[in-house]
Amino acid sequence: MPVTTAPPPRAPGAQPRKLLWHRLIFGLWYRPVEVLDEARDRSVWGAAAFLSLLCGALGTLANDSFWVQWGVSPLLALEAMAIGSLVMMLASLLLGAATHAIARRLGGNGRFAPTASLFVVLFWASDLPRLILDTWLPSGSVPVRAAASVTAAFGYALATLLIRGQHHLPTHKAVAAVSLQMLAAVTLLKFPPGSA
Repeated sequence: MPVTTAPPPRAPGAQPRKLLWHRLIFGLWYRPVEVLDEARDRSVWGAAAFLSLLCGALGTLANDSFWVQWGVSPLLALEAMAIGSLVMMLASLLLGAATHAIARRLGGNGRFAPTASLFVVLFWASDLPRLILDTWLPSGSVPVRAAASVTAAFGYALATLLIRGQHHLPTHKAVAAVSLQMLAAVTLLKFPPGSA
């Protein structure tokens, strides 16, 4: 009787652990290196869109003109909030796309979707404490400005880690890839003119 030499059935490959939104968003604060490594090569557009819309809404609530408009017409105020949130989402996507493009120009080899979507997530996740404080306190107050400084530095560090890991770039090139976008965003969003 001939002996069959059929290969044994292959064991099913281990499925990658599902990266839930809360683990991604809050994990960036207490274990950023591990979370960014786990999120590598994953697109997180859902979390990016959710955070952009949430932070756009919080930014609108912190604006005095929203409450003036609310007193006149709540419907128009909510429409303005929706438009502002969509603008924030599009601006975030442009920042992520610019970061990816600069990283590629500097020799990076990362893919667009994971880089851009994770950039949006970490940008807004790091800004959440400032936005929450800004909703309840005056924009020029000491706690809000202190939170803006701390979260700006933290977001800058996270963006550098992201680009270094996604694009396999040395640290100095990763810093160069994120500098322009982060500085522009910090100037316009966290320390806008007239907030002092």
